[in-house]
Amino acid sequence: MLPVERLDAILARAEALQEEMNGELPPERFVELSKEYAEIDPLVVAIRDYRATLSEVEDLRALQDGEDQEMADLAAIELPEFEEKLPVMEAALEILLLPKDSADELNVIVEVRAGTGGDEAALFAGDLFRMYTRYADILGWKSEIISQSEGEVGGFKEIVTAIRGKGVFARLKFESGVHRVQRVPETESGGRIHTSAATVAVLPEPEEVDVKIEEKDLRIDVFRASGPGGQSVNTTDSAVRITHLPSGITVSQQDEKSQHKNRAKAMQVLRARLFEAERERADSERAADRKSQVGSGDRSERIRTYNFPQGRVTDHRINLTLHKLEKILAGDGLDEMVEALIREDQAQRLAAVDETA
Repeated sequence: MLPVERLDAILARAEALQEEMNGELPPERFVELSKEYAEIDPLVVAIRDYRATLSEVEDLRALQDGEDQEMADLAAIELPEFEEKLPVMEAALEILLLPKDSADELNVIVEVRAGTGGDEAALFAGDLFRMYTRYADILGWKSEIISQSEGEVGGFKEIVTAIRGKGVFARLKFESGVHRVQRVPETESGGRIHTSAATVAVLPEPEEVDVKIEEKDLRIDVFRASGPGGQSVNTTDSAVRITHLPSGITVSQQDEKSQHKNRAKAMQVLRARLFEAERERADSERAADRKSQVGSGDRSERIRTYNFPQGRVTDHRINLTLHKLEKILAGDGLDEMVEALIREDQAQRLAAVDETA
């Protein structure tokens, strides 16, 4: 049963926002109100559509029970169509009414690191990086490499990428964890299947105002950037290592020739890691909420297996197997997996709401 009082309160809030925005406001206040209105507008539209359909059903039932036989017959024809719409609209509203993750609309920093498996793990890390950047392209998002450490025979030991767009974290947040690959390496003459792994961390990228970092809490070291094998790739001390003393988090950046640019990128990653650390701390304090998430969110949790001989991808959290390995790694098949994870998360959160109701 939908909470009538809450629906009324949402509509009242939307009207109040519109009224205030129509008045004389400082620019920053107008932006603040516009952002809130944009967030609740889909819910307002859904509530009004639902109530219009509900009203139509009540009117048709009244006509069906009336004395005018011709109108009663017409109502009997139209009524089933509207009655079928109601449960669908109610289910959609229940999902819209679920508490929002405040980070869902944020951009993200995706860190992909080769795990067990040596060169093969680095190649697989490269496959995952390309999967996410192609997926970003398909959805109209922008991606930018922040830092990278290439593997000996290709791929990456580690690659960090910023992805920006609408609702990026909402769609990518379930990608954090250990991704495992099973395939025959090109260097394997005996045709044996090897298992390798890569770790993915998806960090919401906060606004500067969301994470306050005191200069006194930072230790900043500069050093000469080095390439593969340790050779110097720069004659100046352009590489930067920033240590956040209270948390112990350390970020190094050396991809840019400019020390200033390296520092800015290192701060970008540090801010995201501190923000994620605070989110994890808050999550651990909400044990009941944590149970309602898809998976634990732990980066050490094995979440997915990519099996090349069978052409399948299995997500272990929701026991979903898709025989579309090439499409998924190409990016255009990933959305089916992402949608399934989002639906499962919504179902679990709805069940949790029902339990507490």
